[in-house]
Amino acid sequence: MYYLCMYLLAAVVSNELCKQLCMRTFPQLATITRVVEPSHDNSGKTDHRAYASLLRAITAFPLTSCIANPVSASSTSDNPAESIWNTLRRGFYWSSKGSDDPETPETLIYNLSANFCVVTEINLHLRKGWSGYPIYSSRFVRFRMGHPKSWKDLNYDFIEAQECADDKFIWTYTSPMFPVAQEKCLQTFNLPAPVVCIGGYLQIELLGWVAKGCDDKYYVW
Repeated sequence: MYYLCMYLLAAVVSNELCKQLCMRTFPQLATITRVVEPSHDNSGKTDHRAYASLLRAITAFPLTSCIANPVSASSTSDNPAESIWNTLRRGFYWSSKGSDDPETPETLIYNLSANFCVVTEINLHLRKGWSGYPIYSSRFVRFRMGHPKSWKDLNYDFIEAQECADDKFIWTYTSPMFPVAQEKCLQTFNLPAPVVCIGGYLQIELLGWVAKGCDDKYYVW
């Protein structure tokens, strides 16, 4: 039995089965170019230990909310009263600036709670206007995850300056577009497969506006 176990372990190591399983389950890990373990000189066993431990750790993450802080909004109607910070506060809301073009996309960027997260779903809660007003929603939503082009760029307060930070990031994952129900309720968008976010940033892209304000411009809340 001992020799059989050793044979099977050798086959797993030589065929890089743990690495293949990691890459197949989480394609974002393909950005790993080399594994270094100073105390060992066998690269095959080093890769095996590293990918086996990584896969075990990723699949054992506890389910929890991983959004930490907002970074920027592509536009804000009234800052700070309708700031992106409000998207993390119950009973408050963010509002875009008005637009004449209903196809103008709006984006919200958030810093996640760690530079290495596994994301399975994202929840959004639409806001309805005051009595007699419609839901200021988008028709579709899309999600991106990635890392900054330069960490130095993030020493800037994009929210206070009311500037968009979209071009400060490299997005390594882009989700399909999801239809958004025009209802005032919590909506859950399940990603096609769990996504490893390396870098710790999430972009929410809102596409296609449906309602106009009293100034005859399109808004999304």
